[in-house]
Parts: sequence; C-alpha cells; structure tokens
Amino acid sequence: MVLFWFRRDLRLHDNAGLFHALKSGKPVLPLFIFDSDILEKLSDQNDARVTFIHNTITELHCQLKVYSSTLLIKYGKPLEVMQELLETYDVEEVYTNRDYEPYARQRDEQVQKMLQENGVIYKSYKDQVVFEESEILSKSSSPYKVYTPYKNAWKKAFEASMARAYPVEQHLHQLMRHHEGPIPSLQEMGFEPATIQTPLPRLSADVLQRYEENRNLPALDATSRLSPHLRFGTISVRQAVQLAVQHNDTWLQELIWREFFMQLLYHFPHSAQESFASKFRHIAWLNNEEEFQKWCDGKTGFPLVDAGMRELNSTGFMHNRVRMVVASFLVKDLLIDWRWGEAYFADKLLDYEQASNVGNWQWAAGTGADAQPYFRVFNPDSQVKKFDKDYHYIRRWLPEFNTANYPPPMVNHASARDRAIAAYKKSITAFGI
Repeated sequence: MVLFWFRRDLRLHDNAGLFHALKSGKPVLPLFIFDSDILEKLSDQNDARVTFIHNTITELHCQLKVYSSTLLIKYGKPLEVMQELLETYDVEEVYTNRDYEPYARQRDEQVQKMLQENGVIYKSYKDQVVFEESEILSKSSSPYKVYTPYKNAWKKAFEASMARAYPVEQHLHQLMRHHEGPIPSLQEMGFEPATIQTPLPRLSADVLQRYEENRNLPALDATSRLSPHLRFGTISVRQAVQLAVQHNDTWLQELIWREFFMQLLYHFPHSAQESFASKFRHIAWLNNEEEFQKWCDGKTGFPLVDAGMRELNSTGFMHNRVRMVVASFLVKDLLIDWRWGEAYFADKLLDYEQASNVGNWQWAAGTGADAQPYFRVFNPDSQVKKFDKDYHYIRRWLPEFNTANYPPPMVNHASARDRAIAAYKKSITAFGI
C-alpha cells in the first residue's frame, strides 16, 4: 500500500501528490500529522491557525468517508510517527508534496532517509508553486534577487497548461478502505478553540477585477482573503493563477511576489535570521521594549499604525498597505530590529508564511533583496491622507481616536526619520563601503 502525507495541501481537489499516489495503482491511505515540533513552539493556546487546520482536517476526514476511506490522523514528531506506521502497515511508498521552508526541508530529508533505510520509496511533487526555486533563474543560472526581472522571466516561462488542475476525482476509487480512527482533539494537543475565525476567500470576478483600484484602501473589504488558504493549501495555486490570468494582472503579480520570496528563502536561508544585505548587519538598533509593547498594543499615537495593530490583534489579518506603514514605523521611527516585528507577525497572522513574512519585513526595513531604499521612510500621517482620508478605517479600530483617551504621538516622525537614516549610514560605514 501507499501513504499519501498531507501537509500544506489540505484538499482533495487539484492535489499533485495525491493524484500521483492514486495513479500508482496501489491502495492509498491518506495521512495527516499534527507536528508536535511545530505546535509546541506556539505560544498562544487559542492560536487560530491550529483551529483552522483542525477544522479543515475534520472536514477532509468527512469527505473521505464518501469514498469508504478515512484520514489517518496522528500527533507527534513526523519521523517517529512514520517509523511507527512502518511497523503497523505494509508501506511500499510514501507520496507527498514538497515544502520549501528551512524546517520542512530538514524534516523531509530525515524522513526520506529513514524510509530509504527501510526499503520504502519516497516521492515528492511540486504543488504549492507554479515554478520551484531553480526553475526561474537568471542568464547566469543564479537566483534572481530583484523582483521585476524575476516577474518578467516568470511570465515568459508560464504556459496556460501549467495551471491546469490535476483530475484527482477520477482516481479516488484507489483510496484504501480504512477503519475510522479518532481525531486528536485540540485540548489533547494543548490548545483551545480560537475565537478568531479564518474568513472564506473572496474570489468573485468583481473583487478580482477591481483589485487594482481598491487594494490600497484599507477601509474597503476589497482584497481576496486568499492568503491563509494558499498557506495551508485549501485552494491550489493553480486555481488562483487561473483566476488571476483571467481577471487581473496586478493580482497575478502578487502571486508572483510570493514565489519570488519563496525562492529567495530557499537559496538564502540565512535571510530568515539576519539581514539579506550584509551592509545592514551592523545597525545599532535601540530595541526599546516599552516602545515595542506600545507598537504591539496599537498605542503609538499614530492612528494608521495603531488601527493596523488593533486589526491584527483582533482578527489575525492586516491590510497590506497598512502592513507596510506599520513595519516602516517599527523599524525606522522606533529603530527596533525588523526581526522583532517579523516574530510578532509570525505569532499573529492567519496567513503567516515564513518566506513572505521575512521577505516583506526585510523589504520594509530596507535590508532585503530588492528592498525599498533605506532612506525611504513612510510618513504615517501622509499615508492617512492618501489611503484613509475620511478616517473610516481608523475609526473602525480606534473608537478613542480624537478623544482625550487617545495617546499623543510617541515620537517626532521627522526627528525619528533622521535618526534612522543616520543609523543606517553608520552601518554602511562600518561595513566598509
């Protein structure tokens, strides 16, 4: 028999690895492992992402019953779980879809090695991207470090057939008949049901066609809310690209940014821990913990920053335009290390994806590949005038705005800007440029 190991691909429809497993001609037992190595590092017992995964797995479990099969669900360290399964089942092959983050790569290498030592074939497939890390390279066969040429090469290489769905449904009769086992409860894994719900994606033609004109206005609910579903694979990237090609090139470019950041983290894994640009590794961050806490709580006295942080803390979502303002404020106005902000977002965001989170924070900090120039500092007040001039978004999240209860600005933006630019220049000098 064959195991198919679900990870970041929590769907039956258009699933590359599952399709190939079913095509093997052998009975296929679907497997999901609640990875204790990941879950034990989460600080919030009410983590909404764990609830979302648990609900999705339960739904998948029910879908499989229609085919007289069930999802085998385990909790533990993947390597140990796989070793136990080899003792229980006559496993000939393990199929899965590739994951490109540093932890996932290390995990999969260990599992693959153990399987090979036990005579079990391990097969992995491309599923969460259109182009993998080494499929779009420069003329010198090196990874792109600048987005625009990467995007142009991506578009040139793309063919409509690459977004065609895998016809999984035609082969579901190959699923193994399997007795239903218990699903580990959230409580058994140390969690409680979250109050924050993951919204359904909004993929109507109207939303997508008006994406470009509305995407920078946080008061409008004008974005697709697709990102958590791409992160956990409840929707395939091929379906998303099909819609983007059909409706909106700007939305397609956002999907390409995702793959750009993924190939960057793959080729430069050190960028998860340190500034991509070595000349900015000597910045004398202030890292004031009291000021950081004000930023976390949305009490900086800068309304667009505070509204964004309140939205994040309440919903697990923050509008992309606001994310840029919030990140710039933390790094430039407060001179707090971008890694502090990246870690906070990693705890809070429903759509947290390491490559995109690291890439976007380094972009905002001016320390990353193809980042904004270090001397470009968002002015939080002018951003309000451009994108929330009627204060609809701000008032939604800051009921105390314009009252005696709202705090004054915690810094002078102009002075903080000058301080940040001086710190960056000093780092460049220390690097020897």
